[in-house]
Amino acid sequence: MINEEKVKIMNRLAMYEKRGGKKYLPVSRYYRSDYIGLALIKNFFLVTIGYALVLAAVAVYYSEYLMNNINQMDLVSLGMKVVGGYVVVLISYSVLTYIAYTVKYHCAKKSVKKYYEELTKLERIYGREEKKNSGREITGGRKR
Repeated sequence: MINEEKVKIMNRLAMYEKRGGKKYLPVSRYYRSDYIGLALIKNFFLVTIGYALVLAAVAVYYSEYLMNNINQMDLVSLGMKVVGGYVVVLISYSVLTYIAYTVKYHCAKKSVKKYYEELTKLERIYGREEKKNSGREITGGRKR
């Protein structure tokens, strides 16, 4: 006989795995510090590449001015401004990344906690059914 409660729980679990589980289950495999640390490392490289691309685009846009006035420019102060801008952009994006990934991690943990509670309910149902069926072992022969 089909256990309706078991089918409902299995259906909810399957729906979760199809929808929210794709996003949240991989997150739950990490410790919080590892997940956020990995995001910050990825953020560092992406910000560095992005800043270099923007800097290159600005240099190309002003290339004629730069070529004509390179001898008269204070390159040390220009370099310090470029590095200072990079540090400000990196810190800003790192703070935003930290906040966003902390919120994402906590949402994932909360969501996955409900998923594991449903799995525990399903496991209990299987345990009860197994206990019930273990007493009904069929052996050959006639009952006496």
